[in-house]
Amino acid sequence: MADPDDQEHAVLLPIDGFLDLHAFLPRDVASVVEEYVTAAHARGLREVRIVHGRGHGVQRGIVQATLDRHPLVAEFWDDPDSHLGATVARLVRPRG
Repeated sequence: MADPDDQEHAVLLPIDGFLDLHAFLPRDVASVVEEYVTAAHARGLREVRIVHGRGHGVQRGIVQATLDRHPLVAEFWDDPDSHLGATVARLVRPRG
């Protein structure tokens, strides 16, 4: 997900509830997560799993800070099956 005016660098992602951030630069993680959550909510998904990796926790911090301020996220938690390598977010119910 990139600047819509910059089609040369645009990345199309399937909106299926699973986002692996390993292919993205750290500077892009926050915007990718923001856009992905918005698109997932628009498709009616209620939960997304975001894989950020374990490492030193920098990406995890970026992901969770982004989720914390996103208006469509009801709650989030570390995925217990990934030993801090992924975060699960529950999205607010769509209106209507």
